[in-house]
Amino acid sequence: MTNIMRGVFRAGERVQLTGPKGRLNTITLRAGAVFGTHRGDIKHDDIIGKPDGSVITNQAGVEYLALRPLLTDFVLSMPRGAAIVYPKDAASIVTMGDIFPGARVVEAGVGSGALSMYLLRAVGESGSLTSFERRAEFA
Repeated sequence: MTNIMRGVFRAGERVQLTGPKGRLNTITLRAGAVFGTHRGDIKHDDIIGKPDGSVITNQAGVEYLALRPLLTDFVLSMPRGAAIVYPKDAASIVTMGDIFPGARVVEAGVGSGALSMYLLRAVGESGSLTSFERRAEFA
């Protein structure tokens, strides 16, 4: 397993900020950058180097919880081009398809890519996913 999702936050990594009212904002960290909200700015440098689960306080004193986004967070925030396979449906497909770490899976139609992400998570590093897409806008 790679260390991408471990350790402290690094520049180039995505982080999900949860505000005081539960509003979620997902940003890509960049050194020197600032994320602006109606409640004040959050400096990316205040997040870089902090561990997952840190509470970040902006210049106005408003606290935000900084977490790494889950696979589900990525899927639910995807643009709605093709039909998206949601987490509950993906779990059924993975289970009924007997997809396990090390499996070799062929997928016909990539679409939004949501199911592809779940399949890749299921097959793991030792498995493989081969996807075919005939529509250029989804390839």
